Amino acid sequence: MTEKAKAWIRAMRLHTLPVSVAGTVTAAGCAAHYHSFSLAPFLICLFFAVGAQIVSNFANEYFDYVNGLDRKGREGFRRGVTEGDISPRAMRAATFGLLCTVCAAGCSLIWWGGWWLLAVGVAVALFALGYSTGPYPLSHHGLGEIAVVIFFGVVPVIFTTYVQTQSWQMLPVALPLSLAVGFMGANVLVVNNYRDADDDRAVGKRTLAVRWGRPAMARLYLINGFVALACVEVATALRIDPVWQLGALAYINIHWMLWQRLRRAEGAELNPLLGKTAMLMFAASVWLLLALCMA
Repeated sequence: MTEKAKAWIRAMRLHTLPVSVAGTVTAAGCAAHYHSFSLAPFLICLFFAVGAQIVSNFANEYFDYVNGLDRKGREGFRRGVTEGDISPRAMRAATFGLLCTVCAAGCSLIWWGGWWLLAVGVAVALFALGYSTGPYPLSHHGLGEIAVVIFFGVVPVIFTTYVQTQSWQMLPVALPLSLAVGFMGANVLVVNNYRDADDDRAVGKRTLAVRWGRPAMARLYLINGFVALACVEVATALRIDPVWQLGALAYINIHWMLWQRLRRAEGAELNPLLGKTAMLMFAASVWLLLALCMA
């Protein structure tokens, strides 16, 4: 594999993509619980979700570079545009080219959900760019974590479930699970911003970690995991076999261990923890899929 190809793969941030996969996998479980799983809309939603996250990652690299918010030798993963591995022009073309492809694929969901889904697609597209740019970039003003709850939790779980069931009767299960997925996803960003707090403060980027400080972000990481678990229990306590609740016990124990590592790690030591937080989220979504299918 060439160095150029490796740079593009790094820019996709594969270690974070389980965040977008988890929402659609959880939605598949919700749809299966209501005997309405449909492969075609599920796969389109999966492509849309993962593609939109990659667009957001590309846009974050490009616009942070253009706005002078990245610097070489940062604590986080290597930034291709800042380090000179990828030209700004190529990254801009990739960002908007992929965005058009993702939106075109998303339009096919109108067949299952109706024309009003266009509004949802537009909102997701605006978020993918608005996280890093626009008149009020969300990531620069401490709103990133809230945006993740909405666009990586509520939106993918509820609307991926809807295009399969074509009914809102799934909300008693899908809504609390969408919040659970959202809070788990927010923890991935918590780790990212916790790690980058010093770099972000130096360039005037006011993330939640910069505003609140690292001790508060560590507490937020812990709280998010317990809130996510509570949401899962609201959705599943009376619906799945008690044996499957062992998955909840496993989740919260692993979450506790990751929180302990977060408190002790610094700088680049946090990079593996970011990936592990994303993988825990994905594992929880697979557990929910299996538990809801068997219910």
